[in-house]
Amino acid sequence: MADTGKLVLILSGLFVVLIGADLTTDYFEGGTGTHLILEGLLLLVSGAMFIAGLRQLNEAKQEIKSLQVDVEKLHEEKDKWKGETQQMLAGLSVKIEDQFKHWKLTQAETEVGFLLLKGFSLKEIADIRDTKLKTTQQQSQSIYQKTGLGSRSELAAFFLEDLLPPSEHQAG
Repeated sequence: MADTGKLVLILSGLFVVLIGADLTTDYFEGGTGTHLILEGLLLLVSGAMFIAGLRQLNEAKQEIKSLQVDVEKLHEEKDKWKGETQQMLAGLSVKIEDQFKHWKLTQAETEVGFLLLKGFSLKEIADIRDTKLKTTQQQSQSIYQKTGLGSRSELAAFFLEDLLPPSEHQAG
């Protein structure tokens, strides 16, 4: 699309030059007034269109620069946020692992527990850990029994509840 716009702009500029050259030639060869006026109007219109195209191209370039600056700022903000939260997330991971130890989860159950918290399905967990689905199901059931929690959502809520602001009906 951008290449087509540049081509149209180049052809428009060439058209202006050719009309101008033809108008000049006709004038010096004694062209009629009506013919010269019509070519002059054609030159004005095509020149105005060429200038409008140049302005649009310039505005588009400025918009692109502005968007590039915005994207750069977003990348910087994202990197800053990741840096700031990296330490907190590492701390959360340690706290979760400590809680798993408190619940006396085995190493395999701890791995399954983390994958459950990350949102993987039981089939995906079995594939990731290269175990049978039945084994992963048994390990997840063992987690729920040892923790006294009934489901994956309760497990996630156990760790996330204090991280999220209270809902409106809890705040009052």
